[in-house]
Amino acid sequence: MKFFSSLVLPAAAILLSGCSAPSVAPDIDKLTADIIKASFRDQGMAMVDRLRQDDANRACSAADVAGSPLDAAAANAIQDASLKTVKPPTDGNYLGDWKEGEKIAQSGRGLTWTDNPSDPNGGNCYNCHQIARDEVSFGTIGPSLYNYGKMRGVSDVASPQSRAVIDYTWGKIWNARATNACSNMPRFGHNGILTEKQMKDVMALLLDPKSAVNQ
Repeated sequence: MKFFSSLVLPAAAILLSGCSAPSVAPDIDKLTADIIKASFRDQGMAMVDRLRQDDANRACSAADVAGSPLDAAAANAIQDASLKTVKPPTDGNYLGDWKEGEKIAQSGRGLTWTDNPSDPNGGNCYNCHQIARDEVSFGTIGPSLYNYGKMRGVSDVASPQSRAVIDYTWGKIWNARATNACSNMPRFGHNGILTEKQMKDVMALLLDPKSAVNQ
């Protein structure tokens, strides 16, 4: 309780001082940073460096706080820079095993302090998306992925139309900011959350005409 009070009281003092000071934003930003630094620690594989914002995070957070969309020029710059980070599969094959992809999509394990770094991470896709028709529990932060490939006309993965969808989908999974500057979707490839093989399996789940997603 003493530790909590020692953090809250200075915050209250700074906020109250706003009545006489022209601006306290820099002080509040510093106080917030100090509170975060005091509240987290390295434990297991979860390190405090995850709290560091890159320029894109910072810009998107500021726009969100301001309640206005990110400036178009800044958004385009983030998308262009993010697109350059996307790496194609080393062997040129984008689709793996959709059944393995379904396991990855339904797994929420990985990257927490209780996880073993040598164990594969899950995609946690179900937490934000509907994946298959028969699901009864799924998140709605992101759009439904049911019939993802079917709705986009992917009946033959070798066709030119399918190739465009494949390239877009791979880029979206690798670094979602390549198409949406302030996307909340994890950057699975860019941040090394999923391996290349895992990404291929998730790609197959979304695009293979035989997968549960496209039935």
